[in-house]
Amino acid sequence: MSRIGKLPIPVPNGVEVKIGTDVVEVKGPKGSLSTPVCSLLQYEQADGHVVLTRIEDDRVTRAQHGLRRSLLSNCIDGVTKGFSKALEVIGVGYRVAVKGNIIELQVGYSHPVLVELPEGLKATVEGQVLTISGIDKELVGEMAARIRRIRKPEPYKGKGIKYATETIRRKVGKSGGKK
Repeated sequence: MSRIGKLPIPVPNGVEVKIGTDVVEVKGPKGSLSTPVCSLLQYEQADGHVVLTRIEDDRVTRAQHGLRRSLLSNCIDGVTKGFSKALEVIGVGYRVAVKGNIIELQVGYSHPVLVELPEGLKATVEGQVLTISGIDKELVGEMAARIRRIRKPEPYKGKGIKYATETIRRKVGKSGGKK
């Protein structure tokens, strides 16, 4: 049995989980999310928990068991607590600003790079730290990755956009003066 899939998902107070034939809808204080239902699994809700059980025991079903449990758990966490990713902008003259739902990055190009935030995400800036937050974990992570991709951190000086928890392995560079 899947170690992740067999764990029951606790449903906190104020969160409503509606299991349909095609989707599972989760409504909470921060909003509502939905995730598709897998036909290989059986969804049961009782005693403030949601439990996923397998109908068959083949390889595909075992893989889907843990995946669907994690997706549903992320939906429940998203509508209660939300998710956020912090990005650091490091470099001389590198700046970041948020204007409405547009992020303006000045990261060494001849022009500022404008990134539009999708619906449901919010961005805040404190100094050189940009924080992307929202209720959908997948959307928050995808947007943070897209912003990081604009100017990846380089290993010699460490300039670029990196996750706050990320460490950059630095390289020494060329040794000058020896001929």
